[in-house]
Amino acid sequence: MAARRALHFVFKVGDRERTARFYRELLGMRVLRHEEFEEGCKATCNGPYDGKWSKTMVGYGPEDNHFVAELTYNYGVGEYRLGNDFLGITLVSSQAVSNAKKMGWPLKEITSGVFETEAPGGYKFYLEDKEKLKHDPVWKVTLGVSDLQKSVSYWSGLLGMKIYEKDEEKQRALLGYADNQCKLELQAVGGAVDHGTAFGRIAFSCAKDELPNIEALMKKENQKILTPLVSLDTPGKATVQVVILADPDGHEICFVGDEAFRELSKVDPNGDKLLDAAMAADNSDKWFAEHNMKKVSA
Repeated sequence: MAARRALHFVFKVGDRERTARFYRELLGMRVLRHEEFEEGCKATCNGPYDGKWSKTMVGYGPEDNHFVAELTYNYGVGEYRLGNDFLGITLVSSQAVSNAKKMGWPLKEITSGVFETEAPGGYKFYLEDKEKLKHDPVWKVTLGVSDLQKSVSYWSGLLGMKIYEKDEEKQRALLGYADNQCKLELQAVGGAVDHGTAFGRIAFSCAKDELPNIEALMKKENQKILTPLVSLDTPGKATVQVVILADPDGHEICFVGDEAFRELSKVDPNGDKLLDAAMAADNSDKWFAEHNMKKVSA
């Protein structure tokens, strides 16, 4: 379990330009790599869509030692409906708070020194007004659950996460694979979990040899497997193997073979240029407007 790493959270975005501005100018993240695809992903990385889409990885540093965001953009989809499944990402950065104030981006101080804001699409971020952590400023991802004990049993008992904190009164628990990694916070929502159409996915890496064992364990325990072990190709880059699971509330969990993923996820120095070029060449808004049509609201 010690070799497992928290990698990223997948967000579906409808407005790629405003989203890029939020991550780059407000949060102060950098584009680590950008890829364009002509058809849907075999592991539904971009959701249940078959058309053209893009993937942009953004973060504070290389994916080898930082938790990052994967922004997936479907060219024909303008917006997604949020549920109560994703409750927010918390990061430590006084610079992000300062950037938001300078940009006039809406901020709400919820406790002393902690500000709530929203990325385009409504995704919540919590910014702690402190100097960045020495390792990764991204501290935790919070997901809603319907039954805290059941979820803790799944993530700890089956997926091997360490329980760092558990508060029965507040119905929350903090788990993770290592002290210096982004943590997973589970928060009871007092009812069923609704994934909307924006449902995300959290990803972890493990040794490639562990993937069949994870799949076998889930079969043995009668747990849901969304995508059995499969190889995913990225043109010109490494082929990775993944298995996609679903926890008791349907949160999507991707485990990817670490060795190939480290090769695939190397920082591309041209990432910013590729994203900017793709946005400049994206005439989808214009095409829909000229045909008196609106992009799909998923």
